[in-house]
Amino acid sequence: MLEVKNLSKKFKAFTAVDDISFEVNPGEIVGLLGENGAGKTTTMRVIATMMTPSNGDVKVNNFTITKDPDKVRKNLGVLFGGDVGLYDRLTARENIAYFAELNGLSKVETEERIRYLAKACQITDFMDKKAKGFSRGMRQKVSIARSIVHDPKVMLFDEPTTGLDISAARSIHDFIRQCKKEGKAILLSSHSMYEIEKLCDRVIMMHKGKVIESGTLDDIREKYNNSDLEEVFVSLIGGGNDE
Repeated sequence: MLEVKNLSKKFKAFTAVDDISFEVNPGEIVGLLGENGAGKTTTMRVIATMMTPSNGDVKVNNFTITKDPDKVRKNLGVLFGGDVGLYDRLTARENIAYFAELNGLSKVETEERIRYLAKACQITDFMDKKAKGFSRGMRQKVSIARSIVHDPKVMLFDEPTTGLDISAARSIHDFIRQCKKEGKAILLSSHSMYEIEKLCDRVIMMHKGKVIESGTLDDIREKYNNSDLEEVFVSLIGGGNDE
């Protein structure tokens, strides 16, 4: 389970994340929706212990980022949608195995997880090819497998389909749904309402570092008497991004 309590992150005079709280339960996909600059990625980076919070705390399976960052990282799988950072001279299998070793998996555990992830991520055919020649979609799939090789209970996906074509994005979506079936707590950030509606059980709408609305998709539609969640979001932020 993921719990975010009164989380804030400031950079000198700029507040990127402003006193936000939410939780993600096992077997649930919760979407962070917002424009560029809304605070989604900063929130993800703080949860992932890549940044220190200015205030508040985050709990991952009862471990907090302020007191137990190492234990938090062992319970987290993290994927950011920008540069996936694979080692080009290594094969897909070697990239995944390297991260398995970093996470303390035995050789037997590593082989078992690689077999499962190769099938689940649809990368079986190029497991023993070097990453240097991979397409963007192939690199993203290997990066996902690498990030969750230790079978974490909580997963963070920050814009996971950025730059992918339709087929690659669809396979990523299928994998995220499979993780939900396995009971993982999943936080997914996106600026795409289509992606949020397709995957998420609940949505947290952010604007300028603040949570401006949250709830199930149906509850928000009912509250604003509007089936078009994009229209609801645009009306809440005042019609556009002035950052």
